[in-house]
Amino acid sequence: MKIGEKLLKLLSKKYEPEQMLDRRFERYDISFKTDSEGNPILLFIGERGVDGNIRGERFVRVLVRDRDGKLLKDHWDAKGKT
Repeated sequence: MKIGEKLLKLLSKKYEPEQMLDRRFERYDISFKTDSEGNPILLFIGERGVDGNIRGERFVRVLVRDRDGKLLKDHWDAKGKT
């Protein structure tokens, strides 16, 4: 699975710091965890089961900054099925 442009737009926004947020995106359930700055860094996408966990795919965001805080790398890595 690949993250589409619409979902990337949603994930590029800032949210509450250090929270796990649950949303519905088109036909998928998504949950994402934010870092201390409010950037989504961990994404689960798929179908939510009765236990509340998502069965689907897991993605991890790579954010690399230089010493001045300038963003050098920003991409999502697929980590497999959940």
